Amino acid sequence: MACPVCAEPLAAVDGGAALRCPVGHSFDRARQGHVTLLPPGHRAPSGDSAGMVADRVEFLAAGHYAGISAALAGAVVAGGGAAPTSVLDLGGGTGHHLAAVLDRLPGAAGVVLDSSPYAARRAARAHPRAAAVVADTWARLPVRDGAVDRVLVVFAPRNGPEIARVLAPAGELVVVTPAAEHLAELVGPLGLLRVDPDKADRLAASLEPHLEPVASGVHREELRLDHAAVATLVGMGPHARHVTAEELRGRIAVLPDVVPVTVAVDVARYRAAPGAPGTSRRGGAGGPV
Repeated sequence: MACPVCAEPLAAVDGGAALRCPVGHSFDRARQGHVTLLPPGHRAPSGDSAGMVADRVEFLAAGHYAGISAALAGAVVAGGGAAPTSVLDLGGGTGHHLAAVLDRLPGAAGVVLDSSPYAARRAARAHPRAAAVVADTWARLPVRDGAVDRVLVVFAPRNGPEIARVLAPAGELVVVTPAAEHLAELVGPLGLLRVDPDKADRLAASLEPHLEPVASGVHREELRLDHAAVATLVGMGPHARHVTAEELRGRIAVLPDVVPVTVAVDVARYRAAPGAPGTSRRGGAGGPV
């Protein structure tokens, strides 16, 4: 990690109770295990609420998105060569997907970076080799240049210039985005947000010219969800901000007792483009963050 004030490297001090840079800037670890790395006076964008995080924990713990986690982990190890030893999950929420990736990489350590302190508290306990940081993913990331072998972005914003800066020379970004038919059976009946048909173009625009595509794949499956699972699925995402709890209960009540729901995501790999800003400042290969 890097100091959010001066960008110098951070090291654990006081038995891991805090992080400190050579200049003396210090950041205490919360009792829940996470650390907040924001410059003085800087506020991270509003992240997931406590209720959204609780729904996310329940839905993911039930295994409904295990297929997405497996597809993500498969893309992380698909590049060949030396196994990644450092993984950064941007907007990683509770750390559920990162934990699945680390299970495939016994020699790796990971960091979840999210703007929600509620999510970070959960992420701090997601995996023995994972740490959790509250930070602003739209600002300069509190990560050293060229420090990570893999960056993950699952249903989260993408900061192309900063991702290119923190990737190791042979590092890759793995992005998971919803396809047009994702949750299609629920969109109309529940009045949910639809996937932007131009999402693929917007993804490319947010990453280029800083990163270039390496490979892409798809993951498709059908879930069968009861009403309780549908409610937590809606509650854990951005849909929760657009439908009141009362409206949602009424709409779910008229659905079949078991609802077939399509999971459809695209999984893409990127690497830093030659000459991208920040790449010339990199040091050696990525290591522990």
